[in-house]
Amino acid sequence: MKSIFHLAFNVTDLEKARAFYGDVLGCQEGRSTDTWVDFDFFGHQISLHLGEVWTTRATGHVDDVAVPMPHFGVILALPDWQAMAKRLEDAKVDFVIPPTRRFAGQPGEQHTLFFYDPFGNPIEMKGFDETAGVFEQ
Repeated sequence: MKSIFHLAFNVTDLEKARAFYGDVLGCQEGRSTDTWVDFDFFGHQISLHLGEVWTTRATGHVDDVAVPMPHFGVILALPDWQAMAKRLEDAKVDFVIPPTRRFAGQPGEQHTLFFYDPFGNPIEMKGFDETAGVFEQ
C-alpha cells in the first residue's frame, strides 16, 4: 500500500519558514492560517506550526558519524538528490553532514546530506540509484 506521510512540527516564524521551505527547498505551499502552514514536501505533507522547536542532539550513529536525532527527510532518485545538493550549496546552507556517499559497493548504497532548517529542525536527504535499494540488507 502506498501512502502519503504527514509530519507536523514547530517553527518560530512562518514567513521565514515560507522562504526556506518554499524558496530554498522548492516545496509548494498548501493551506495555512495565522498559526500554521502546510507544504508539499516531495509528495508528503508537512505542517509547520508556531511553537517551541523540538530539542535535538547528535545521538544517532551511522558509519561512525553522529547524526542529529530526531530528524526527518526524504529519499530522492540520485539525479534529483544531486540537483537538491547543488540547490542547497547555491543557497549557502550550512551542512551538518555535507553531500556524501555511504555504504559504497554494498546493498543499500546511498548518498546523503544533513542540514538544519532556520529553526534548528534537522533534515536528511538521501539519494539512491534505485529506490528498490532503500530496504536492502
